[in-house]
Amino acid sequence: MALLGWPLLVTLGAGVVACTVVTLLLWSRVRGPAPARVGQRVALVTSGQLVAVLFVAVALNDYGYFYGSWSELLGTSVSAPAVVHAATNRVTGHHGGPPRAARFDPSLAGIDAWSTPTQWATRGRVEAVTLVGAHSGLSEAAAVYLPPQYFQKAYAHHRFPGVEVLTGYPGATRELVSRMQYPDVLLSQIDAHRARPMVLVMLRPTAAPPRDTECTDVPGGPQVLTFLGEDVPREVSHDLRVATVGWGVMGSSTGGYCAAKLLLTHSTVFTTGAALSGYYHTLEDDTTGDLWGGSAVLRDLNDPEWLLRHQPAPPVSLFATIGTGEVSGTGLQDTRRFVALVHPPMSVTSVVIQGGGHNFKAWSPMMPRALDFLSAHLAS
Repeated sequence: MALLGWPLLVTLGAGVVACTVVTLLLWSRVRGPAPARVGQRVALVTSGQLVAVLFVAVALNDYGYFYGSWSELLGTSVSAPAVVHAATNRVTGHHGGPPRAARFDPSLAGIDAWSTPTQWATRGRVEAVTLVGAHSGLSEAAAVYLPPQYFQKAYAHHRFPGVEVLTGYPGATRELVSRMQYPDVLLSQIDAHRARPMVLVMLRPTAAPPRDTECTDVPGGPQVLTFLGEDVPREVSHDLRVATVGWGVMGSSTGGYCAAKLLLTHSTVFTTGAALSGYYHTLEDDTTGDLWGGSAVLRDLNDPEWLLRHQPAPPVSLFATIGTGEVSGTGLQDTRRFVALVHPPMSVTSVVIQGGGHNFKAWSPMMPRALDFLSAHLAS
């Protein structure tokens, strides 16, 4: 049974009801000496509480899409991964040859039902692909949104600007389509002539779960910065009518940190970005471990604040949001410190959300403005 979706929720919900009923029915019927009766009643209550806790945990995960599959939650890989063979359903780094076999993420199954073929010219299309990095050696499932103009004759020879859209950690790509509704929001902005047609490449920045790589080229480990900064734009532009440079990048939380870092380290590819509740300094905790091989120099080179203090600012633009209700209590201070460091030719537009927290509720209202900002600052 899949980790996400109604089947598991319904099963656990039924389990909660069943445990409650069984506890009520058996409470006065337990037999044996007093210690045995107490033990049986404790077991009944504990069983019900355990199922209830599991139900709440699964419901929260289903809402937030923190983990997309059992293997991701447990930190294991699928022993016999399904293989995608259809070239139309994948983006591959194997230029000019047949598609290479790659793992298919079942959490994206059915995502192409967002629109039907007859709607592609009016709504656009969402499809699941597997991005294979020729330089990093990494592969990651992604959801690509092609705007309706991509299927219209007037744009038959047009190359569209690309935008990487990144989840937080651990994140699930499906949340970008179903929870945050990036394709719907962008389509609405295009129809209202507030944003131009753009191709969205939606994916997790984790790339090597369960480790939080913070979009870093880890010494002797996964080369995630190379994957996101070089491989993804190159492979997408090879297989789709997407520009090779002049990309945008946006994300929330860890995805926002990655957006800022990509702007500062790969400005020849990314010219504009948006960070929703992002942060602008390196982190090290139990989920990351040492990402820099003990090198203070490498750590500095992955720190957006350090980069702005010690290196020339690139000609890029950033849209940054932060809520006053962030749980950490330091988000607003950190964002203001970063904004104060920005200097020409880089520019930044910051928005403070009164009472906003570190959640979808705070980010969703900012998405139209962020997409409009990217559209206005993308290279023509």
